[in-house]
Amino acid sequence: MSIKKIVKFSFILILFIIAIIGIINTIVIYQIKENNLAKQSINNLVSMQERMNELLKDTITLDSIVELDKAKEDFVKYELEFEKIQETFKEQDKNDLIDFFITGINKDEVIAKRLELLFKSEQEIEKAFDSIYLLQESKIELLEQFNSDYPIENEIRKKIDHEIIEQKDFKLSQLFGDVKYYSKEVLYQKRDRETFEKWLGKIQLLKNSYDNVDTQKYLQIVEKVGTQSVKIKDIEDKEFEIRNISLNIININKNYSFEIEEKIEKLSSNFINITYISILILLIIVISFLTLLAYKVYKNVGLSVDEIETKIEDGLIEITKLNQEIEKTQKEVVFTMGAIGESRSKETGNHVKRVAEYSKLLALYYGLDEKEAEMLKQASPMHDIGKVAIPDAILNKPGRFDEAEREIMNTHAALGYEMLKHSDRPLLKMAAIVANEHHEKWDGSGYPRGASGEDIHIYGRITALADVFDALGSDRVYKEAWNDEKIFNLFKEEKGKHFDPKLVDIFFEHLDEFLKIRETFKDKF
Repeated sequence: MSIKKIVKFSFILILFIIAIIGIINTIVIYQIKENNLAKQSINNLVSMQERMNELLKDTITLDSIVELDKAKEDFVKYELEFEKIQETFKEQDKNDLIDFFITGINKDEVIAKRLELLFKSEQEIEKAFDSIYLLQESKIELLEQFNSDYPIENEIRKKIDHEIIEQKDFKLSQLFGDVKYYSKEVLYQKRDRETFEKWLGKIQLLKNSYDNVDTQKYLQIVEKVGTQSVKIKDIEDKEFEIRNISLNIININKNYSFEIEEKIEKLSSNFINITYISILILLIIVISFLTLLAYKVYKNVGLSVDEIETKIEDGLIEITKLNQEIEKTQKEVVFTMGAIGESRSKETGNHVKRVAEYSKLLALYYGLDEKEAEMLKQASPMHDIGKVAIPDAILNKPGRFDEAEREIMNTHAALGYEMLKHSDRPLLKMAAIVANEHHEKWDGSGYPRGASGEDIHIYGRITALADVFDALGSDRVYKEAWNDEKIFNLFKEEKGKHFDPKLVDIFFEHLDEFLKIRETFKDKF
């Protein structure tokens, strides 16, 4: 094969590999987005079931048919919303172009089984609500009857009590005392059939000794209110039992949700690792072909000097373009991986861009040369790549972390370092330093090493200030953006504590340039 054909074939192959790298980048972003959507949908399913269960619990306390019907109307709305979320999973199950390369997470055996159990449990909650609704409807009717009949029972009992007092008969007083005792037991305390029968027995004994119109009426009204009280208690016991069953379903579903999220995290982590290795292998292949190509050109002694010079010049131009493309692709891969780390915690869209620009500006004014400052700009977006290994429940918690959650969250710096430290490439080695040290503080109170002063690498010190400045000025799931005055006051207070004093001075000396970057790359909603 002639050198011309070899060169042509090599260029075509290299361009093909570069195209594959671009496709892999697209697949990575798409798969991460799909995984996040699936996790959000699962959280929504469990949340919707919790709302349905809360409504079921509230239904037990309702005391009118109007309120009961309103509760049923709300429950039906939750059912429809649940079914709507369920439909999104069916849509995700349909094959798309990406599914030819990567199997959808919904087709994973563990995830599919747990999702099916989640869907089935919703039907159990519906049955529980229907049962509660019918029981509560009967209970409300019984309460209305009880509230109507009880005043009559109370009035007759007081009348009999007055009559017996006038009789001054100790035996009658003793019998009626038993009647009053069991009236409280049946109507307000035990409310069971056995106690009710004892109450009726005591009334019958009283009636045998003191038989008149009032005792006859009292026996009749007691049979009504006692029966109502016992039935109401039976209904409440059944409602409590159903409520416990429903609560148990919700707790089981939370476990299902956790298992699904854990499986998705594992699949995502494996996918990212495989993708990263694949890209490195492809880059090595490109470099190898370039080396082989140069060797073939050098060995092609059959060409004249002019032809060799012409072809080498043309080849060098193409090689330069390819090297630029490879360098650009490598930078895009690094930036994309940094964006993945930020997107898992739902950071603002242009956060990594602003941090990159701030880092370069600080590096130049600190005294780093243009090449090193530009490389830091490319590496700084990877500062939070370790967040891909932090669970969503902690990462996106809308509030302060407890001690255990904070310890887990703080591991993201060391995790990011572990992901990147094995590479020999200068850009990724710099990114490893940034990931590991961007939470260290000048006074030694940071993490993960507790380094202080200039023992913290300048890359870490620069990224720390750039990241904090942008984070404070941006809305997050756990806070609103600070105003500039509050941010500037904090930076003055933290000079020599959190931040390198020299970097703080640079920041304020060139504040207008930092604010211009922030305005240029502000988030658009």
